[in-house]
Amino acid sequence: MTVTAVRRIASFIGSGRLYGVGIGSTLAQLDQAIQCDFVDVVDEEGDSMRRDYGFVEFYLNSDRDWTVSGGAIELHRLATRYEMADRWHAATRDKFPQYLTWGELNEEFSKLPDPPSLNLIDQGDFLEYRASATKVSVLVNNDQEERDGWLGHGDVWSVSLG
Repeated sequence: MTVTAVRRIASFIGSGRLYGVGIGSTLAQLDQAIQCDFVDVVDEEGDSMRRDYGFVEFYLNSDRDWTVSGGAIELHRLATRYEMADRWHAATRDKFPQYLTWGELNEEFSKLPDPPSLNLIDQGDFLEYRASATKVSVLVNNDQEERDGWLGHGDVWSVSLG
């Protein structure tokens, strides 16, 4: 597992920014920050869009310009489609792990200078760790199953901004 990707995720939780992109960033800033293949999915009304890079997504709203309203690192997608991490690595030099436990991520998060406090919300099959100051949530698998080609107990499902 590459420590830099885990460090980047921890930084995302602490800052609300991924590759410098956060709520309020423009589409031009997103294009400049992340140069990787993507698919844009615009809603029928043309006022919101999802930029899908595979396991990383950004959500944008149309005002005078497209602006970022949220985003997510959908780590659960890497459990069965790990080739997405290879494409991302080629574009960004960050190699994301196929599986990431909350313990590993929390250890890296705790190393941040002045990390925001996290509120724990039990959602049954998931635990949500929410950094209200940065508007980032981490969903962690809370079922009691062992990892068997799919996420197991304690594995990070996603890290979301919004």
